Amino acid sequence: MPQTTVVSFFKYEGFRHKWQAFVRMGRPPLLNQTIEGLTFWKALGSGGGNGFSVWPDFSIFGLLTVFNSEKEASAFIKSDLIKNYTKTAEKFSHISMHSIKAHGQWSKQEPFISSEKFNEEKPLAVITRATIKPKLAYKFWKYVPSVSKSMDGYKGLIFTKGIGEWPIFMQATFSLWEQGTQMMNYAYKNPKHAEMVKKTRELGWYSEEMFSRFHPFKIEGDLIGYSIKQS
Repeated sequence: MPQTTVVSFFKYEGFRHKWQAFVRMGRPPLLNQTIEGLTFWKALGSGGGNGFSVWPDFSIFGLLTVFNSEKEASAFIKSDLIKNYTKTAEKFSHISMHSIKAHGQWSKQEPFISSEKFNEEKPLAVITRATIKPKLAYKFWKYVPSVSKSMDGYKGLIFTKGIGEWPIFMQATFSLWEQGTQMMNYAYKNPKHAEMVKKTRELGWYSEEMFSRFHPFKIEGDLIGYSIKQS
């Protein structure tokens, strides 16, 4: 069975539930637990708006988990541990995926093992992650708002959210597209995105970075409001 990555989003309402979620991010239930097949995980907060903001969004939290197989990932999603997240959530979604390609490192690890070939007609998910050099953080956040705004209403974009392990300096993005071709159009034909890529190369503002693509094969829950047709 191929390695399976799960990205989960949880949306909370009311101060008490938001505060519980915030505390849980700092002390995740996964800590000091032995979970069958789990090889990598990260508890994630999110930014305001579509997430690409220095201001946090205390209503949406994320969880990234990587398992050796689909069976182990599915068992985790149904586990009591995940109920810690979902029982007070207004909405949530779990996106199960197979890796297509990944380069770079996340916390000095290479967590994703590719098991699928890219199919431009299939739904595509992208995770980008970077640790921003403190001395260049201001310049980075100066450019981000215009790039994130260029994603609004972009053809084929189902869902996007800026997420991170730590505000300002440890950032990640998740985007979900109806088809791989639509993501490629955005990545290579959108001038704002091209400008950001150029600035990244010129300024070298990351001390660690990773870019990864996945084919999602199942979406559970109601936060995203999209389902994948099984072929």
